Amino acid sequence: MTTSTTELGLTETTLLRFATAGSVDDGKSTLVGRLLHDSKSVLTDQLEAVERASASRGQDAPDLALLTDGLRAEREQGITIDVAYRYFATPKRRFILADTPGHVQYTRNMVTGASTAELTVVLVDARNGVVEQTRRHAAIAALLRVPHVVLAVNKMDLVGYQESIFAGIAEEFTAYATELGVPEVTAIPISALVGDNVVEPSANMDWYGGPTVLEHLETVPVSHDLAHCHARLPVQYVIRPQTAEHPDYRGYAGQIAAGTFHVGEAVTVLPSGRTTTISGIDLLGKPVDTAWTTQSVTLLLTDDIDLSRGDLIVPTKDAPATTQDVEATVCHVADQPLTVGHRVLLKHGTRTVKAVVKDIPSRLTLDDLSLHPHPGQLVANDIGRVKIRTAEPLPVDSYADSRRTGSFILIDPADGTTLTAGMVGESFASPEPVKDETEDDGWDF
Repeated sequence: MTTSTTELGLTETTLLRFATAGSVDDGKSTLVGRLLHDSKSVLTDQLEAVERASASRGQDAPDLALLTDGLRAEREQGITIDVAYRYFATPKRRFILADTPGHVQYTRNMVTGASTAELTVVLVDARNGVVEQTRRHAAIAALLRVPHVVLAVNKMDLVGYQESIFAGIAEEFTAYATELGVPEVTAIPISALVGDNVVEPSANMDWYGGPTVLEHLETVPVSHDLAHCHARLPVQYVIRPQTAEHPDYRGYAGQIAAGTFHVGEAVTVLPSGRTTTISGIDLLGKPVDTAWTTQSVTLLLTDDIDLSRGDLIVPTKDAPATTQDVEATVCHVADQPLTVGHRVLLKHGTRTVKAVVKDIPSRLTLDDLSLHPHPGQLVANDIGRVKIRTAEPLPVDSYADSRRTGSFILIDPADGTTLTAGMVGESFASPEPVKDETEDDGWDF
């Protein structure tokens, strides 16, 4: 028997998380600034500060990109370096946006910004069309399973608002994204600087009859159907007050990564495999019968079992298999290469274990989506397949089933640097199975 969101007393979310991406100088920060400005989401003092900064640089009009480019180096160079998160709202929906950098060396920031996004806006300069960084960002959006992609063809004012230029770029990008497995692409011709088709419809492109960027953001369906999620709770902390009021209280606290938990439900603790029953759920200090995705809760269990930070609580009827051999598609984000034999730490949820890179079967070539077999290493911004052997069993889901419990990061054990972001299971770049010619002699776990 399944439980619908309606039965739980929930309604469809009014919050949309989205990210912007694109090549250098495609106008991402200007688009975000225009969205904030034209949707009346900018405070008066913020706008005055931008006007003063723009005037000091000899600009006649406010540079709306300064609303998101907050670092001094960003303002001085006119580029985006770090991910800028902004919150704004309209009467129809609330938004959390991540304005990500365009430079190739900051592609890792796009992975961070899009990892929780339900929609990605990929900008293209109408004068340049689809370039390598555009393809890289489309590939990352597909890799991260972002369900909605908007192609914003920017700077249409600089190409005379020609429909043929927009149509050609939209056709090329859509064909590429479709081959990657992107489920939906919406193409919109805009001028972020002037404001065409960002919040208000453009009078300069009467040949376009689709939505503006804001209209699409307000109306794109965002589904969080809790009934079809695999319920998962990574344990963050064991609560033992041992006070006179609560002498025997033992609770297991964490944020629900996916799905729904109910009092009385049979659950399994992984990786140990011990089973028990949920005897209670505490939410904000009060008992509840049901808790769901993103809520931070404390579960009380019927039996006293050995359970600590890093364990995963799952419904017994829907428990993932545990494994020491993880195959995944990854985006390498560190300056130092990832090589076969590389000893790393693998962080999955709240659990961190030792691991070794067993094989790198392939690297994706962005130009034609071909696979370069056995490259031996992945360098910064490379996307490829890896096989990893962990020191301890891990309960991993396929990323296609769960973005939260199907993802992991690889960490350098020497200095704690994040090396690689990984997505478990098959992807748009699934290579043919590669026979491992070498034996496992020499493994120490």
